[in-house]
Parts: sequence; C-alpha cells; structure tokens
Amino acid sequence: MKPFVPENEWTREFEPWPDDGFRRVLVVAAHPDDETLGAGGLVQHLHAAGAAVTLVVATDGEAAFPAAGTDERRRLGRARREELARALAAQGLSEVEPIWLGLPDSGLAGHTTELTDALREHAADRDLCLMPWPDDPHPDHRAAGRATVVAAPVTAHCWAYPIWLWHWGRPDSPDVPWHLARAYSLSGAERAAKAAAVREFTSQLKPGPRGEDPILPPEVLAHFDRPHETFLRVPPTRSAPVGRFAELYDRAADPWQVATSWYERRKRGLLLAALPRERYGTVVEPACGTGALTRELAARCDRLLASDPVPHAVRRTREATAGLSTTDVHEGAVPDVLPAGPVDLVVFGELLYYLDDADLTATIDRTVASLAPGGEIAAVHWRHWAPEAPHDGQEAHRRLAGHPGLETVVEHVDEEFLLHVLRRR
Repeated sequence: MKPFVPENEWTREFEPWPDDGFRRVLVVAAHPDDETLGAGGLVQHLHAAGAAVTLVVATDGEAAFPAAGTDERRRLGRARREELARALAAQGLSEVEPIWLGLPDSGLAGHTTELTDALREHAADRDLCLMPWPDDPHPDHRAAGRATVVAAPVTAHCWAYPIWLWHWGRPDSPDVPWHLARAYSLSGAERAAKAAAVREFTSQLKPGPRGEDPILPPEVLAHFDRPHETFLRVPPTRSAPVGRFAELYDRAADPWQVATSWYERRKRGLLLAALPRERYGTVVEPACGTGALTRELAARCDRLLASDPVPHAVRRTREATAGLSTTDVHEGAVPDVLPAGPVDLVVFGELLYYLDDADLTATIDRTVASLAPGGEIAAVHWRHWAPEAPHDGQEAHRRLAGHPGLETVVEHVDEEFLLHVLRRR
C-alpha cells in the first residue's frame, strides 16, 4: 500500500476559480465517478448557469477489482453506469447523458489514439474542457487528461481536476504546478448534492466481492468533502498558432476593437503617457495589429519598425500609416523578426503571453541585446488568461522584470492590465 496524506494536512489555499461565463463545456472522466469526485460542484454550477455540458466517460470502471473474471467485470461495468446515472440525477444533471466510450479500464494508456480521436469529436466547439489531471498518480487518469489536452481546440480553456493526487501526493510537492491552481467554492446546496451523488457509487464504497478493500474508503472520500474543489490550469505548451489570429482577422476587420473599445483606448493612452521620453530614435513594435498604436508611436520617433505575422494585419497597418515615410511595416513573428539593433524602444502590446517558454526566452534575450544603452522596453498585457496563451500577463511581466539586463522604471497595475517600462542597465 502506498502511504497516503490525511485530509487535515491539505491546508493550502488557492485563488478563486475564474468564472468566465463558459457556455459549452466538455467534461472527461476516465471512470464513472471521477467527474463527481473532482468536479461535481463546478459542473452543477456551470449547468445551472446555462452552459451546455457534455460528459464523456472513457471506461465503464469494470476493472476496479483486478481479480474479477470476465462476467463479473461485465456486471460491475453495468452497475457503475447505473450508479453514474443516479449520481447525475442527485446533482440535478439528469439531462446530461453520458457518452460511454467503453475502452478498457486500467488500460487507457494502450488506447490513446482511439481515445484522442473520440474526444476530439466532442471537444470541437467547446470553450471549456474539464479533465482528470494529466499527471495524476492513476495511469488511466493520466491517459484521459493527456488525450483531452491533445483533442481540445486551441480556443478552449483546459482545466484539470486531481483525484489521487490528494491521497498519494504531498502539499509541498515541487512537481505540482500549484501556481496554476484555482479553487471553486461550493454553495451549501452544491456540496450537499455532491455528497448525495457520491453515496450512489455503492460498488466503490463497500468491500469487493472477495473482501477487497473499498476503492473509496472514508480516508479517500474525505478529500472530496471539502467546501471547495481545486482545479489546475493546463495551458498550451506551444506558442499560439498564427493561423488562429489569421482566422480572427478573416472574421472581423478589427477583431479586438482596438479603435473603439474603452479598454483598448485607455490602455493605449496609458502606455503612451508612461513612456519616459517624449521622443525616440528607433522604435520597434512587433504584433502591430491594425496599426492604432503604430500611428501614435510614429509621431514620437524618427524611425518605426512595425511587424505582424498575419498578412491581413500588415495590410491594415500599412493603410493606417500610409504617407509616413519613417514607418516600415513588414510581415514576421518574434523572435525572428526582431532587428539586431541598436534600437531605443521596443513595445510589446499583448504579445508575450502567447509565446511558449523557448520563444519567450528568446524574444526577451534578443530584445535586450538589441537595445541601445539606456534603451527601453514597454510592455502591456491583459490580466486575464487567453485560452491560446501558454502564460498569463503576470508571468510574462515577471519574466521581463527578472532579466538581469533590465531595470523597471514604470509600473502600473490595475484590474484589467499590467503596464511596465523597463530600461537596459
């Protein structure tokens, strides 16, 4: 038996769940009961708020007791399907009809292609995917979580619910990305409904047919009787694909409404006001978008190099800066598009968090190297987390501020965005 961590040792506190108005939710479970234990309260909340919930269960959980024969496993699988139906009803989720994949319990790792293909079909239009934690100690949970990450569309937020982490992990484990954890606080009614649902999984709560220990003994169940549920964000590991942004420009001439929204106009005004110098020599603006900021920067420098990886955006910025002989707009993506220098100012507007670790590191290093002595970087990023982004704005700015070649000269933090100006030492 593996040593376990009693519930009273789990005293960590986490930031609250970001209730972002999700409307189309995919919930994935490796076994019937995983979703109830790990996410039952949140799923109740999402459903009550009007979200369309699809539940996919990879196995019937028929191998809960490994010594069981074929017929016994078949009976247990049927029983567990019935238990899940009753558990959903107990939570007010009767209309959520599970999609059963019928893959082998305790053998999901050998069926990853089939599992991923099935999940991709059901994940296609979702804005939220809830899954078992991809590093959970149970191999089926890992397989289900990892397949969901692969299957999820780039536009979906991916969040994972741990199960056996609470029993076999440690609160101080350095292998768990605790900084990505958020807690959903259950209402009294949600907590009571979840408890009633858990009681429906009788096959898991009592000893097995040969006297085996229950799969869910009281010390395990204690982890799921908390007043909150904990979820770990699973962000993309690769930089956001250019095709995603090209798709947005195909749908709208100004996808982020940079010319009209108060958020964009206010952010742009604060950034321009935060620049320490009235005038610069050479300015670089990667990811220039439609050119709203480009026009303003052009009035404060002798030479402006603007770029964007999306051809449509390049055309829009060229139109916006037509007649400005000091402005050069071309197609390209960071880090490759960054010039060797020397430059006096580089402006990153809502770009850095879309980069994976390697691209972010290379972009920051190359930018610092391109700066003239005393040259500056201005960065402004939304404080929320875009689904396509490997990082949030806070992490992107932390990485910038942590570069040994830079010092912070301006810092602005509000509820919507972060703004920093950093100077080369």
